[in-house]
Amino acid sequence: MKTVLAVRHVAFEDLDSFAPVLAERGYAIRYAEAGYDDLTVLNPLADDLLVVLGGPIGVYEDAAYPFIHDELRLLRTRLEAGRPTLGICLGCQMIAQALGARVYPGGQKEIGWKPLTLTEAGRHHPLAAFADPTSVLHWHGDTFDLPAGATLLASSDLYPHQAFAWGRGALALQFHIETTARGLERWFIGHAGEIAATPGLSVPMLRATTARHAPNAEVKGRQCFAAWLNHVGL
Repeated sequence: MKTVLAVRHVAFEDLDSFAPVLAERGYAIRYAEAGYDDLTVLNPLADDLLVVLGGPIGVYEDAAYPFIHDELRLLRTRLEAGRPTLGICLGCQMIAQALGARVYPGGQKEIGWKPLTLTEAGRHHPLAAFADPTSVLHWHGDTFDLPAGATLLASSDLYPHQAFAWGRGALALQFHIETTARGLERWFIGHAGEIAATPGLSVPMLRATTARHAPNAEVKGRQCFAAWLNHVGL
């Protein structure tokens, strides 16, 4: 059976709308819980697809979270082999770091719904599903330098590096196209502290903008993911 390994950092940031796309294609999904499961026993090349999901920590916080070293080693082996790999938000930053780029605090939070600006390469990539002004969910405060040899695919008004491809098999997305309106209700609880500490944010405001933007973004997110799976031969 075809398999997907998803590395998860907090329980509520999961594959969400991507899971049914994978199930329809006959993939069995399993999660490795970062900081709880032993990542050193995982075979980096065993699964057809590796997905590294988001979370509220920084890649540079390895002194506090030593498992980050194991996660980066897992990614380096996977990337060097050219095996299909997807990173979302923290996972995107992990891929950047694994490829030798710097990850660091961005200076301001980017949380909420707004559109992307695609590069020329992005308009010829599965991300082209978002070429029309379609707002996606941003939820991060860190950013990264573009790794050597990477192809920039998308930017936002606050951060120029929002998505990149590396080789044919790796895709890194700083934003979230895997989320659903229902799934985000768990985020509003899990990230309550961050929401309360960020000026201009509130749960009612996020819920209202989610109701407005999520239905269209969910459809395009699944389309983009399915097209990317085809792109990498999955």
